[in-house]
Amino acid sequence: MSFDAVDPSILGPAFGAGLLVLATHVPLGREVLARGIIFIDLAIAQLAGLGAIAASQLHLELGGLGPEAGAAVAALAGALLLTWMERLFPEILEALIGVLFALAATGSILLLANNPHGGEELQDLLVGQILWVTPRSLVPVALLYAFVLALWSLRTARLGRAGFYLLFAATVTASVQLVGVYLVFATLIVPAVATRGMPSGRGLALAFAIGLGGYVLGLVLSAVVDLPTGAVIVWALAAIAVLVMTVRHRIDSLQRGVGPEANAP
Repeated sequence: MSFDAVDPSILGPAFGAGLLVLATHVPLGREVLARGIIFIDLAIAQLAGLGAIAASQLHLELGGLGPEAGAAVAALAGALLLTWMERLFPEILEALIGVLFALAATGSILLLANNPHGGEELQDLLVGQILWVTPRSLVPVALLYAFVLALWSLRTARLGRAGFYLLFAATVTASVQLVGVYLVFATLIVPAVATRGMPSGRGLALAFAIGLGGYVLGLVLSAVVDLPTGAVIVWALAAIAVLVMTVRHRIDSLQRGVGPEANAP
């Protein structure tokens, strides 16, 4: 354990990646929770990973963007498939999303079965390599996220099912390349769950605060104890969310306890 490992030149770009992911995933996560399609992000993220692995295994270069292109195609195809499934089978949509996730996850395992570095590639896909991001690699992601946020704020009501899924898929595709499947899911869902039921403005602000605290704490802890950064950030997000939910529950209990009925004889 050493605080000398807290190097701003390494943690700085990683923190920048976290800020970018939070900027889009916090509002999208609250929307996902409101729609009751909690595992859509896991399914889309896993499909993006499957597409990246498939492009790599097929040695598709595409100007050096083979894995990125494969991830985008797979995620967008998954978004269109989800749109079709929601239209035809809305009552079992969550179950179908789970099946889609399982197929994408096992598909990745099958593609990497004969790859001597398959285990390492699969771990990178799931846990991510956030410490390896560079300021230059954040620029295209920042431009994509800016477009997503602009479209989200201006045309939320007009997106419809297909528009939402396609926008979601494009965002998750970029995020998986930065931080991995598990951290994408945690960033989307954990702050949203911790702030469920709160008014939009305050809930969004608190969700951002939870996400920010989780990334800062996770990055510092992972450097100090020398553990995988993505996994530590997931645990940090969960720990802060549990603390926030506990405090919220305590405050709600106190408010109910001091109500008019509490003073009745």
